[in-house]
Amino acid sequence: MKRTEYPRPQFIRKSWLCLNGTWDFDFDDENLSAAQHWESDDHPLTQQIQVPFCFESKLSGIHDTTIHNRIFYKRSFSIPEEWNRQRILLHFEAVDYMCTIFINGTPCATHTGGNVGFCVDITDYLKPDSEQSLAVAVYDPAKDETIPRGKQFWEEKSASIWYTRTSGIWQSVWLESVNIYHIDHLRFTPDIDHDTVTIETEFSAYTEDMYLEVDISFKGETICKDRYLVNNPHIFMRCIHLAKDHIFYSQTHGSKRLWSPENPALYDITLRLIVDGQVVDEINSYFGMRKIHTKDGITYLNNRPYYFKFVLDQGYWPDGILTAPSDEDFVTDIRMMKEMGFNGCRKHQKVEDARFLYHADKIGFLVWGEMAAACLFTEKGIASYANEWFEILRRDYNHPSIIAWVPFNESWAVPNIGRCVREQNQSIGMYYLLKSLDSTRLVISNDGWEMTKSDICAIHNYSHGSTNEPEKQDFFERTMADKKLLLSTTHAGRSIYAEGYSYQGEPILITECGGINYRSNYSSNWGYTSATNEADFLQQYEHVIHTILHSDIIYGFCYTQLSDVEQETNGLLTYDRVPKCDPEKIRKINSLYRHNIVIE
Repeated sequence: MKRTEYPRPQFIRKSWLCLNGTWDFDFDDENLSAAQHWESDDHPLTQQIQVPFCFESKLSGIHDTTIHNRIFYKRSFSIPEEWNRQRILLHFEAVDYMCTIFINGTPCATHTGGNVGFCVDITDYLKPDSEQSLAVAVYDPAKDETIPRGKQFWEEKSASIWYTRTSGIWQSVWLESVNIYHIDHLRFTPDIDHDTVTIETEFSAYTEDMYLEVDISFKGETICKDRYLVNNPHIFMRCIHLAKDHIFYSQTHGSKRLWSPENPALYDITLRLIVDGQVVDEINSYFGMRKIHTKDGITYLNNRPYYFKFVLDQGYWPDGILTAPSDEDFVTDIRMMKEMGFNGCRKHQKVEDARFLYHADKIGFLVWGEMAAACLFTEKGIASYANEWFEILRRDYNHPSIIAWVPFNESWAVPNIGRCVREQNQSIGMYYLLKSLDSTRLVISNDGWEMTKSDICAIHNYSHGSTNEPEKQDFFERTMADKKLLLSTTHAGRSIYAEGYSYQGEPILITECGGINYRSNYSSNWGYTSATNEADFLQQYEHVIHTILHSDIIYGFCYTQLSDVEQETNGLLTYDRVPKCDPEKIRKINSLYRHNIVIE
C-alpha cells in the first residue's frame, strides 16, 4: 500500500514528486552509521521499508515492535528534466524524533520534533544530470521521558492506555520545484463580523518589481481578483472585503457562506507571484469564514450558541499505527463520526496528518488540536515543547475545522501543577503564547483537571457507574446537575483547578467521559466500565450522554472513544473500524438537543 496523495492540501503547487514507497533501511543499534558513513554509496543497507510507515507497523513490511533507538534510511531519486534551473525543496511531513538529512553523502539539515514536518532546500547539494542519493539518520530514544511522545509506550509491549511506538518517518516525503522567487507561507484570518479575510504572505526573496495577484471565488463565483504591489521584503499583508457590493453579511445571505459542520462552506483562493511581468509561482488554497468564542458560560460558533458533541479520536490503525493506511481512511473516520451524531472530535495526544484536517474542512467536522505530551517537566522540555507548538500553528492555522488548542492533558508533562508555581507558569505561558500566535481559537490550559487560565472548564469524569452500580450512577447524575458539586469533586485525586486558581465563568464541558468496554477482540482488554451485551452497552451509553445533555450547567461533551486501540477496548468501533452496534442507535441517543442551545 502506498500513500500517493498530495500531502499539503492547503498549499498546492502543480510541480511535485512523491518519494513514498520502497526505501533501503537498517537498524543502527550500535550507533555505527556516523563512523562508518552509512550515507555513502559504498555502504549498502540490508533491509527495505515502505515509507511513510514506521518499522513497528505491518504496512512497513518490517513489523518489528522491539525497541530500536537508532534507524537509518536511504534511497535514490532523479530530478525531472523540466525542473532544471529551479530550486528543489525536500519535504518531510513528520519524522519521530531527531533526524539528520544527507543528500549525495553530505549532511544538509537536522530537525528535532516528531509531530509536524519540515522543509529543506537541497538545490546546492544536487549533482548535475545524475541520480541523487537521499539518506536519513533517525534517533528516537524510547525511554527518554522528556520527549513529547503522547500514548507511545516506552516499554516493548503495550499495556493499559499505552500503545506501540512509532519511530522514524511516519508521514509523507516529497519534492517540489520552485522559482528563486516564491511564496513561502500563507496565513488567512477570517473576520465574519466585518466580512473580511486578512491575508499574510511570506516570500523566499524580494525584488522591486514584485506583485501578488489574489483571486478569490465562492462556489465558482468570483469574489475578488486584484493585483497588489509587494513593497516589503519580508511579508505582505492585506485585508480583503468579501462582499462584492461591500455590504456586510446578513443573517439570510451571509450565513450561507459561513463555515460550520452543518454548512462546510469554503472559499477557493489562487495566489500568483509576478516578477518582471511573469508568473513565477502559483498557489491554490482555500479558507473558511468561521468564528468561535465564548460568552457568559456558553460557546458560540459564528455568533450563535453551539453545543459540542465530540468523540475522542486517537488516530491509531492496526496496520499503520499512527499512520493511516490510506487517505480514504480519514474520510471513513470522519463520516462514521458524523453518522453517529457527533459534530467534532478531540484529536488526542497526536498532531494529525494535514490530510485529515483537509477532509474535516471539506466534510464539515470540528477539531480540537492537541500535541503529544512528555512525561516529565524539565527545562529542556519547556523549550522543545514551545518550538513544536510554533511549528503546529504555522502548519495548521488556516484550517477552519480547528476551533481549539489543547497544550496540556491531565497534567502530563506538568505532574505537580496542582501546587508547583513553576509548572503553573508553564501552563499560563503556553496559554498566552498560543493566544498571541492565534487569537481566533479557544485554548484549554490543562484538559481534565488542575487548570490555570483556560477558555473552557474542561473536566474528565468516568465515574458514571455500570448498570449494576446504582449508587455511582446516582452520584454521577447529581454531579452533572450541581455546579458547586461538579467543581469541588476531585477526579483521579486531582482538583478541577490548580491551587490559586478557580472557576471564572468559562463554559463547562465534560471533555472525557464514558470509556465503556464492549465486544473486545483481545484477550487482554481495558475500559472504565464493561458491558455484557448491546442492550447493556446502549443503556450505559445513554445514561452517560443523556445525563450530560439534560444538565443546565454543561455545554458540551467528548465521549471516550471512537475506536479500540490495541488492548484499550472502549471504542464505539473495533480497532479495524467495525461498529460495535448500529450507528443509528448511537445517533439517536446523541440527537437530544439542549433546550437553550440550537444546532442548525
